[in-house]
Amino acid sequence: MGKSESRMTSFNHRMKKNHKNIVRIIQGLTVFSLVLTGSLKAQEKITLQQAVEEALENNVQIKQAQLNAALSEENLTESKLARLPTLNAGSSLNFNFGRSVDPFSYQFVNQQITSSNGSIYTSIPLFQGGLLHQQILQNKYLLEADKSTVQKTRNDLSLNVVTSYLAILNNQDLLTAAKQQLEIARQQLNRVQKQYEAGGKTLADLAQIQAQVAASELNVTNAQNQLDLSYLDLSQLMERDPASEFEIVRPLIDEENQVNSAYSAAEVYSQAVQQYPDIKAMEYQRLAAERGVSAAKSSLYPRLSFQGSAASGYSSRGQHIIGVDDNGPIYGKSDFGSQLSENFNQTIGFSLSIPIFNGSSSRIGVRRAKIRYQNAEYAEVLAKNNLNKVINQAVLDLKAAEKRYYSAKSAYESSKTAFYAIEQRYNVGLVNSLDYNQSQTDLNQAEFDVIQAKYDLIFRSKVIDFYLGNPLTF
Repeated sequence: MGKSESRMTSFNHRMKKNHKNIVRIIQGLTVFSLVLTGSLKAQEKITLQQAVEEALENNVQIKQAQLNAALSEENLTESKLARLPTLNAGSSLNFNFGRSVDPFSYQFVNQQITSSNGSIYTSIPLFQGGLLHQQILQNKYLLEADKSTVQKTRNDLSLNVVTSYLAILNNQDLLTAAKQQLEIARQQLNRVQKQYEAGGKTLADLAQIQAQVAASELNVTNAQNQLDLSYLDLSQLMERDPASEFEIVRPLIDEENQVNSAYSAAEVYSQAVQQYPDIKAMEYQRLAAERGVSAAKSSLYPRLSFQGSAASGYSSRGQHIIGVDDNGPIYGKSDFGSQLSENFNQTIGFSLSIPIFNGSSSRIGVRRAKIRYQNAEYAEVLAKNNLNKVINQAVLDLKAAEKRYYSAKSAYESSKTAFYAIEQRYNVGLVNSLDYNQSQTDLNQAEFDVIQAKYDLIFRSKVIDFYLGNPLTF
């Protein structure tokens, strides 16, 4: 053997050792990272129901919607109390200097006068063209609209939580499948490594298997990243600190028995339109706008109210007759109590206001209210049309997801059969490494497809349950 051949043999030997060392390092690092990632997960277990409840309790948008409903409730209470009489009291204390009129003797005096008075006043609305009644009804409908908005926000959040929960389950299954595929690829690498060292396989065969292992490791990494992101999404929906780690409880899901795809879009819409919060909110907004028209028309009618008051006062100049002499009456200073009794007066009356011309503001207000009502009508129609469109799409998506799931299952079974046959032939040298790797890749993809199709089918089914108002549980 020449020197060049000896150097080539030595080089090939070193290459074989390097390949073995690199493979072992990669295997060790991958195992370590998977173990470390698994150990980092917190021990807290959260079920779907707990996740939904925590999200509903902590969500800021729900709290804001509840505050808006609370404001509407206060508006309703205020409009109801507006039918009651008003009662107010007042008083004043005045100091006059120089020449002025005594407010009680009505005489001009040129000295300091201290005076005070007090009064109590009431007013009762008798007729306002139905304004108060219409405002009560309007505020009642606005309150119901805000309550529906609260329910809409709760429902939307619940669906988002279920979606994120399913995403975690999906990514967990994808990660498990990716790890299993990685283990199979490593086992195959060990066999080919031994065959290569024994001279039964070429360096190209070994490189192909190593590439397959690297691809499987990348699949594991990608699956882990997607799982971490789905956990982050669920954590954010629950308003949790992202550093607070947890695990979800895996429910027992039998997708084939749990999913019902025999839905009619017309039937789903007919049921959904009766209780869907988005539609109810638009309906109450329309009813409130209708009452707004009636309230605006009330400004065209006369308004009648009753008023009553009682008042009295005191002045430092207050006097009363204490006797009579040859020069006439003799006056003495009146005390505080006497003046209050002497100056006490009462007033009752009616106030009638008849609108004649006010720059057409009342009629403009009526036309403006009618425009709001028409806009509310269109908004309700638009909401119903959108709901009908979304439900029809959801029903079609569910049926398509069911077909895709069973097709994916069939394709997976076929890929398993094909891979098993090619693996047997590859092990005896009847199939090259390229065909083997392609079959392995096809099997991996088929398994991923069936997992994703399974959870897509479950999600599409839950969307229909969402519109029907059914509990979003497994």
